[in-house]
Amino acid sequence: MAQSKRAVVIGGGIGGLTAAAALHRSGWDVTVLERAPSLEPVGAAISLAPNSLRALDVIGLGDEIRDLAAWQGDGGVRTPSGRWLSRTDADAVAARFGGPLVLLHRATLINSLAALLPSGTVRTGVAATVTDPGDAGRPARVATSDDEMEADLVVAADGIRSAVRPVLFADHPGTVYSGFTTWRVVVPVPGAHFASHETWGRGRIWGSHPLKDGRVYAYAAAITPASERAPDEKAELLRRYGDWHDPIPAILAAARPEDVLRHDVHHIAEPLPAYHRGRVALVGDAAHAMPPMLGQGGNQAIEDAVVLAHHCADLPAYSAARLPRTTALARQAVQVARLNLMTNRPGIAVRNTTLAGLSKVAPALFLRSFEAIADWGPPQQPYASRQNPAGKQLRRTPSEGRLHRTR
Repeated sequence: MAQSKRAVVIGGGIGGLTAAAALHRSGWDVTVLERAPSLEPVGAAISLAPNSLRALDVIGLGDEIRDLAAWQGDGGVRTPSGRWLSRTDADAVAARFGGPLVLLHRATLINSLAALLPSGTVRTGVAATVTDPGDAGRPARVATSDDEMEADLVVAADGIRSAVRPVLFADHPGTVYSGFTTWRVVVPVPGAHFASHETWGRGRIWGSHPLKDGRVYAYAAAITPASERAPDEKAELLRRYGDWHDPIPAILAAARPEDVLRHDVHHIAEPLPAYHRGRVALVGDAAHAMPPMLGQGGNQAIEDAVVLAHHCADLPAYSAARLPRTTALARQAVQVARLNLMTNRPGIAVRNTTLAGLSKVAPALFLRSFEAIADWGPPQQPYASRQNPAGKQLRRTPSEGRLHRTR
């Protein structure tokens, strides 16, 4: 019997655990090394689009996550006074792209991914880095504080501050500050009933979304100097957003200071030359950190993971499959961030008027702009899910990565 190949995954976040589950499903002996003392994620919620849900179908998790979909009816974009600039129907999105948008707590997703792995796969409290990326003739080597490990494949899923990325690409400049900071909170808000929305102000945005468990996920972003912090971040949110439309004041009232998370946003402005070197592959933020305005950071990490599992014997093919798509999305996210966080009043007026006009005259344009993101599908077929039963195939257009159902 052939000996199973060994993979070491550095990082126990969404991308790392998805890669571990996909490789385990393919017969690999997998070890996950996570530097934090537990898998409890730092963060609040994550939005999963149809593209990443199809990727999760590959590891048998797609329908479990789809069942957590909470968005119902209309959502859209508003002004701080509450005026709607655009409306989007959740049912129309699901119908067009073959599935819903699912908003869930990151801890829920992490727990579901970890449950797919054998006991003992994940080792927490272990910092690791690559000492030798290996090549076709020798394994890669991973060093921890306790020992050194050899692996046929190393998956570097160690995030935006990746310790592996500069080992592979020492001349790359790394990340840059995106120019804004973000706040996130997940809190129960008794009696709150509202449509999901994102609100655009001057150099500031706010988003409010109900979760299926009854809590509310809210986030905010504002242009600030790097590393600026307030003594009380809840008070800072009240100062910036306390007079915006309902339900924002109610959400802020329900939040405690310790509920508020704040992080500056960084991204990789100069794309890496590849997402692999030797036997090491980068996934997620370690490869292509992007601003969160498209909501695709975690989604792209999930895509990376299942594509890597498909191309694990040919890492250049993995880079070729992922680099163009993620580079384009990262650039688009930067552009959307500039649009969302405009500070020029005449420009804001033009932006809002254009958005409102298009929403009334050509609402399908908003969905069409999402097609290149949401229509993606993994190379593994068929996908086992209720949304796409095993007997029904999906055909992918190679030039666009879009999916078409066949009858």
